[in-house]
Amino acid sequence: MVTVWRKALRVGVVLACLSGTGLAAPVPASAAPGFATELSGLPEEFTAGDQVRTVSAVVSRDSGRGCVKVRWSMVLTVAGGLRLDQVKMDRVEESGSFPLEIRAEGAVARLTDRQLDPGTLCPDRTVTARYRVAFAEDVTRGRLTLAAEAYDAGLRLLASRTATREVVGLATADTPTPEPSGSTVPAEPTVEPTEEVAVPTEEAVAEVPPPATANRAASRPGGFGLVQAAFLLGGLLLFLGVGLLLRLRQLTRTADGAPEGGRPFERRPGRWTQARR
Repeated sequence: MVTVWRKALRVGVVLACLSGTGLAAPVPASAAPGFATELSGLPEEFTAGDQVRTVSAVVSRDSGRGCVKVRWSMVLTVAGGLRLDQVKMDRVEESGSFPLEIRAEGAVARLTDRQLDPGTLCPDRTVTARYRVAFAEDVTRGRLTLAAEAYDAGLRLLASRTATREVVGLATADTPTPEPSGSTVPAEPTVEPTEEVAVPTEEAVAEVPPPATANRAASRPGGFGLVQAAFLLGGLLLFLGVGLLLRLRQLTRTADGAPEGGRPFERRPGRWTQARR
């Protein structure tokens, strides 16, 4: 930032904490005839942040005789949430920052030149005062009124001009404002797509084929199915096996004993003899 603006930060309007000594602020009075003041360089609205605007106050004289020296006084009025300590203003000339007398009370501050303007106001000529204006970054929205007043060396009001501008924050300035329309159509609510889950219905359940007849018979209590048949066959085979074992044991005992209808034989050394009873 240029040196002029650094000085503006120092002199800028942290106005609630400043009080001037020496020169008293001029008291507004009726403007003198033949003089007019204009404000130029004002934007449609001010934007807060690092943006610096240069505003010019121009006084002219279209009648009368002789020339006069001019002393400028700028009155700031803040409203709509804007505070004085959020406004930075400095009076500049070609040689640099111009000394100011600053008085503040409530939402109003007056910045008055400590010296007469270097220019001289003559008929059909003008004298211009330039001010650099900026706003703190924490401004959201507000309103600034500027009142440029031109006085002569005897503190007689020559002419004044007032202008008011809106001040917006950076976030508000970047967001476009929707244009109002004659009819308002409610926006349709946005429904996020959800994953559908298939839930079986009665028709879907009816289409499932029933189990086989044999399986239903086996699972039904009191019926004769495969399990009962297997148990019956196993019992029959066990009965036949026991009968065969008993028959085999009987045949084995008969083969080891005497022949049917005779006596058992007794073995003696060298020959077989019939045992005595």
